[in-house]
Amino acid sequence: MNKKGLLFIISGPAGSGKGTIVSRVRELAPFEFSVSATTRNPRPGEIDGVHYHFLTKEQFEEKIHAGEMLEHAKYSSNYYGTPKAPVEKILNEGKNIILEIEVQGALQVKEKMPEAVMIFIMPPNYETLLSRIRGRGTETEEVIQERMKQSHFEIDHFGNYDYVVVNETNGIEKAAEDILSIMRVENLRTLRNGDLAEKFYK
Repeated sequence: MNKKGLLFIISGPAGSGKGTIVSRVRELAPFEFSVSATTRNPRPGEIDGVHYHFLTKEQFEEKIHAGEMLEHAKYSSNYYGTPKAPVEKILNEGKNIILEIEVQGALQVKEKMPEAVMIFIMPPNYETLLSRIRGRGTETEEVIQERMKQSHFEIDHFGNYDYVVVNETNGIEKAAEDILSIMRVENLRTLRNGDLAEKFYK
């Protein structure tokens, strides 16, 4: 019987760099990654089933009512969520998995799966966050202001997380290494290695 895998939840406000950091973490270590679902339109270069499962509002709501979502939240007028079955399958196979999800959804998962390890990506300051979001050039000023308002809610809840990693300017590499350090430590916790004594005496 495989030891159950570890679930790592990574969140942060839009513009915190969490997507880039998660991509770097996955380049450095073999972690499974859950592809989230959303009702927002794809951005240039995004591929359905790779970056997100892009669904209509009706399709997403059907999955909610069928109990097929591990978590979901509405963010800037769009749904975001995590399909439940793929996550459970990966964990039961003894593999570690990363969920890159919004704060609302992260709190839902923590309630259902308290063993999950939660990591919050914090931008260095307000001005840097605003500059990063504007620098995308993909959103209207109205949407940008919505995202900044949402960032206040998210940052106010970072105390619910187990760890916080600050993504400084040009700090992707350090942030990724910090997250890998957290993951290594969590794998060494005694509560995750309760069978070592039994193995020792065999």
